[in-house]
Amino acid sequence: MENLLMAGAFAMGVVLLIAPTCIPILHRLKFGQSIRAEGPKSHQVKSGTPTMGGIFLIAGIVAATLTFAQWNAEIFLALFILLGHFILGFIDDYLKVVRKHNQGLLARYKLAGQILIVVVTTLVASELLIDFSTAVWLPIVDVTFELGKAYLVFMLFVMVGASNAVNLTDGLDGLASGCMAIAASCYAVICLLTGHAELAIFCAATVGACIGFLRFNFHPAKVFMGDTGSLALGGAFAAVGILSHTEVLLAVVGFVFVCEALSVILQVISFQTTGRRIFRMSPLHHHFELGGWSEVKVVFVFWTVGLIFGVIGLLMLN
Repeated sequence: MENLLMAGAFAMGVVLLIAPTCIPILHRLKFGQSIRAEGPKSHQVKSGTPTMGGIFLIAGIVAATLTFAQWNAEIFLALFILLGHFILGFIDDYLKVVRKHNQGLLARYKLAGQILIVVVTTLVASELLIDFSTAVWLPIVDVTFELGKAYLVFMLFVMVGASNAVNLTDGLDGLASGCMAIAASCYAVICLLTGHAELAIFCAATVGACIGFLRFNFHPAKVFMGDTGSLALGGAFAAVGILSHTEVLLAVVGFVFVCEALSVILQVISFQTTGRRIFRMSPLHHHFELGGWSEVKVVFVFWTVGLIFGVIGLLMLN
């Protein structure tokens, strides 16, 4: 428990220490966020706010994990998945912000990168992790399904789903970082209860870094994490679920992320098939904004929902 607290505090300290120096540099480099014209009008004032703040967020997680966790295959795989998604997000941000390519990293290249991450993770895990399994456990009913080679496809689905869901959630000041701090806190407990103490330290470092980042990202945000941070955090979330063999619980603990992603999917399907929109705007947080909720209210309500479902996830484990 002491290592968990120290890892969280260390990661938070790293972010709080380097952010004040990095944010002005991002300003000078003109790494400013472009706001979608079709987005809520109230967001136009955010145009030009420095983005790619995920650089110092992820630095805090990596530094704290390497300092306080025992270096084993599980930890290196968690960091590999985190940094793999960090690189994909950084390239995406670089193309959009610096090179002014509106599409950023094309979806097929992003997917190719994630397939590579899955393949390397599977190969290394099967060789070095004693408890590596291709079975999926279903909570509550306590049933395990052996997927065999199909587990690679399932793992890819989890990684793509988690990274994109967190990325979609990163649309309001402090929303994604706060929801991730809550989800990672719950997963630190899950990892402890399932015998993955080092992964719990990784989760604690994620919590500390996200809380430190909130100091600069809460409304009105001084910096955004960008895809550099959101894809990496989503990858980290997927990593702890996969490595602790609790993949299904990710959907419960990360219920807010799931709702954000589903709102986009349902909106697209509805509009393309019927010409009608289900929500005022997707992702879901914009629906409530356009309904008259303040940005801060939406964030606090979503944090509360995330906390409730995080507790439900813990109860399902027991």
